[in-house]
Amino acid sequence: MPLSNKNTVEDTNLVTGVSINQIRSKKDDTIEIDLLELYIEIKRRLWLLILSAVLCGAMGYMVSRFVLTPTYTSTSMIYVVSKETTLTSLADLQIGSQLTNDYKVLVTSRTVLEDVIKRLALDMNYLELRRKITLNNPANTRILNISLLDTDPGRAKQLTDTVADCASDYIADIMEQDPPKIIEYGEIPLRKTGPNTMRNAVMTALAGVMIVCGGIFINIITNDAIKTEDDIERYFGVPVLASIPEIDEKAAEKARHYGYDYRKSKKGEKG
Repeated sequence: MPLSNKNTVEDTNLVTGVSINQIRSKKDDTIEIDLLELYIEIKRRLWLLILSAVLCGAMGYMVSRFVLTPTYTSTSMIYVVSKETTLTSLADLQIGSQLTNDYKVLVTSRTVLEDVIKRLALDMNYLELRRKITLNNPANTRILNISLLDTDPGRAKQLTDTVADCASDYIADIMEQDPPKIIEYGEIPLRKTGPNTMRNAVMTALAGVMIVCGGIFINIITNDAIKTEDDIERYFGVPVLASIPEIDEKAAEKARHYGYDYRKSKKGEKG
C-alpha cells in the first residue's frame, strides 16, 4: 500500500507537471486579448485621448499655418487641334485625342523646359521645373491644362504662361504645322493651393489618438500582473479555493483601538 500510494502520488505529480507545462507553453505561444478589458481601459483613459487629439491637432495646425511655406497654382490652356485638323469625322476626333497624349510628352520635354529656364533666367534645372508642372486633359475635350505650382503667385503665372508659349512654338516646329492655339493664359492666384491647414490638423489629431490607443493596447497585452481571481485561472489553469480580502487600514486602526480598550477594561476588572 505505501508503495502504491507513492506511485500514485508520483503519477499525479507527473501528470500535473505535464499539464502545467503545457498550459505555460500555450500561454507563452498565445496572446489573449480581452476586448472588454481593452474597451474599459480606453474608456478610463478617454481624457488622455482627448488631450492627445487637441494637442496634436493644434500642433499640426500651427505647423501648417506658420511653418510650412504656402504654394500657389496658376493654369493656362492650350487647344490641341490645329487649323489643319478638321473635326468632320470620327477619325479626326480620335486623332485629336491622340494628339493630346503627344502634347503631354512634348510640353514637359527637356527642350521646352530648358527654353523656359533660359527666357526667365531661372536658377533651377529642367528636372526641378518639371516637378512643378501638372498636365490635365478634361474628359471628352481636346484641351490641355498646364498648371504650375510655386511659392510665389506672380511667378506661378509667369511660369505657366512661358511654358505655354514655349510648348506651342516647339510643337509647331516638331509637327511642322501651325502653333496650337493658346485659349487663355494663367492668372495670379489669390488663394493658396497648399498646405491644407484643416486637413493637416485633423490628420495629426487622428495620429495622436492612434498613438495613445496603441500605447494602451501594448500596455494591456504586456501586463501579466495578477489582478483578479479570473487571472489566476486564466494563467495557471487552477481554480481559486479561497482568497484573503484586502485590509482596510482605517478599519484595522479602529479595530486595534477598540480591541486594546476592551482588553484593558477586562484586566481592570480582574484586578
